[in-house]
Amino acid sequence: MVDETQIRKILGEIRTIAVVGCSKDPAKDAHRVPKYMQMNGYRIIPVNPTATEILGEKAYPSLDAVPVPFDAVDIFRPSADVPPIVDQAIKTPARVIWMQLGIRNDGAAKKGQAAGKIVIQDRCMMRDHARLFGKSILE
Repeated sequence: MVDETQIRKILGEIRTIAVVGCSKDPAKDAHRVPKYMQMNGYRIIPVNPTATEILGEKAYPSLDAVPVPFDAVDIFRPSADVPPIVDQAIKTPARVIWMQLGIRNDGAAKKGQAAGKIVIQDRCMMRDHARLFGKSILE
């Protein structure tokens, strides 16, 4: 279990986030959260096989296709879809695998941790950042 101090440290250290399931739809959390993070100084790498660009950044069909290093993988996919994403994330330089609020897969989390990754489940990166760094959340 990752505590508040660790969350603050993680959010203070990561700079580039690959967002799996990043949405083109501004009404969806999978768009609003990465946009908030981008507006707060993080580079967002959208991972969405149906998009060519999101938030002004080139989108990639999978983590395997991302040609630049990233520090964290933020997952916006149903819990049942998480294991293959974690398998891909394990092969990347990312130190952190973050499953957004409502997304949890204990088996995949254990696999990620066993591979040396920090795994966070069922938490909103935007809410944690806003709370810990005193920022306002996009509405």
